[in-house]
Amino acid sequence: MAVDFAVTGSAKKLISSGSTFEESIGYSRAVVDGDWVHVSGTTGFDYSTMTIADGVVEQAEQCLRNIGQALDEAGASFADVVRVRYLLPDADDFEPCWPLLRAAFAASRPAATMQVCGLSDRRMRIEIEVTAHKTARES
Repeated sequence: MAVDFAVTGSAKKLISSGSTFEESIGYSRAVVDGDWVHVSGTTGFDYSTMTIADGVVEQAEQCLRNIGQALDEAGASFADVVRVRYLLPDADDFEPCWPLLRAAFAASRPAATMQVCGLSDRRMRIEIEVTAHKTARES
């Protein structure tokens, strides 16, 4: 679900996944500002059921599905991603995710950071945030 609005002369589009977190905390899953797409930190929750798998790889897969949906609604794709941040409570959980992260970001090879930190729910084992820049596309 998207909402378009203008702030100080700049048109922005807000994208929501329908997550209860977005409503409770007051943020958007993604914000499109011109050719830039900023996708909020996204966890492994299936937002349609508000459930989360136990395993970090399964959570990372769901993160990528959630991010992919936001990028698609923004008119972008993983190929447009220029920056990615990985947030994990346990550094040992990162390496098992590498094959699927490599597959998702192989076309764009974005700048990346991995940070070990606490997440807002103890069930969360990974959170991924991306920034994309929509490239000129032929009609």
